[in-house]
Amino acid sequence: MISVDCFFTKQIKLYNSFLTGFHTMTTKKWLLSVGFILAAGFLLFSTGKQAEPLPKDSVSEQMLKPGDLEVASFDIELSDNTRSTDANGDYEGAQQRILSTTVWHPAKMDSGPYPLIIHSHGFSSMREGGRYIAEHLASLGYIVAAADFPLTHFYAPGGPQAKDVINQPGDVSFIIDSLLKLSADKKHSLFSTVDPARIGVMGISLGGMTTTMVTYDPHRRDPRINATVSIAGPSSMFGKRYFSTTNIPFMMLATEQDALVNYEDNAAPILDKISNVTLVTLKGASHTGFADSGRSLRWMNNPDAIGCYVVMKNLDTEEEPWFHLLGTAADGIRDDIKPRICEQDPLPTAMNPLRQHMLTIISISSFFQSQFADNSKEREKNWHYLQEIMAEELDDIKVSRSANTALVLNKASKETQ
Repeated sequence: MISVDCFFTKQIKLYNSFLTGFHTMTTKKWLLSVGFILAAGFLLFSTGKQAEPLPKDSVSEQMLKPGDLEVASFDIELSDNTRSTDANGDYEGAQQRILSTTVWHPAKMDSGPYPLIIHSHGFSSMREGGRYIAEHLASLGYIVAAADFPLTHFYAPGGPQAKDVINQPGDVSFIIDSLLKLSADKKHSLFSTVDPARIGVMGISLGGMTTTMVTYDPHRRDPRINATVSIAGPSSMFGKRYFSTTNIPFMMLATEQDALVNYEDNAAPILDKISNVTLVTLKGASHTGFADSGRSLRWMNNPDAIGCYVVMKNLDTEEEPWFHLLGTAADGIRDDIKPRICEQDPLPTAMNPLRQHMLTIISISSFFQSQFADNSKEREKNWHYLQEIMAEELDDIKVSRSANTALVLNKASKETQ
């Protein structure tokens, strides 16, 4: 016979077992529901609101396809112990400049040496901002490096500080130094892979200004640079004299409705300032849409609403003008410029950032390939596409060039006719 205590004990165990089972079933259903919602959200994010494809069977469609090489990457922390980082807000500064860097490269580097491209991120951005461009170039046989600049990246100690751009040309040169050293190191995976005769720079927004400075500035320029791309970079503060230090090929990529870097003040005048420049204008694009993170904002009417919020929030911390730190009138610096930032209201409807990424990829890759491809036939083909075919095939691109722009080919050190 079963005692009363034993009976109730068994009943309680059965009841607890039932509750546990019910709870387990409920938890599983909840987890399945959450999983389903997350999966649906990821599917929508991955496949929703896709960009209009490039014309079928066009040259542009072929240009957009990745190269034949698989892409790999690694992170490295570079420390320039010869230069310091300034104090910033509650940050006391440092005796060196730390550059957390990502390097994208062909996974199998057995056909080098390869051209080297240094990418510079924008204000309140990160080195990942140029990822989609870097991965495409690496698939074509490039090594691309990008660093978080010490005081202008999103998580900068003390908050992003725009005026530290004056130190960023030195950062770019240091990254070039570092990659060339790794290429000379027999123990490193980059050994003998970087071609010192084929070095280019590119950058978005404040990073575009950085690339302009490291290319042309009479005190900060790096003569090893052979080709430059500024993506919506500020240039209104640079007069014509500023650009007289070199005649290497330069490309400005911009959009007429840029809310953060006014097109009429910065991009349009560039044709009269530089003797060897190509201006590629994306019609209806946005400033923020140039960054890799722009793909996440493609459901917005205009991603510059977010871009303006972030930039203006951080620019409010600037206490005094700093353009005088760039140089003097003798250097070609203009002191009569007041940047027009985020004055558009309301913002116009902008291009899908995924479409903008497509146009950015084909513009930048054709430009660098016109200078750095392994053989002259490939360089000439890319130059012809950039200057003649691209705008003919695509209604949302306009290509202009200065009167003296020509195919100034850098003869590749690895010529394979």
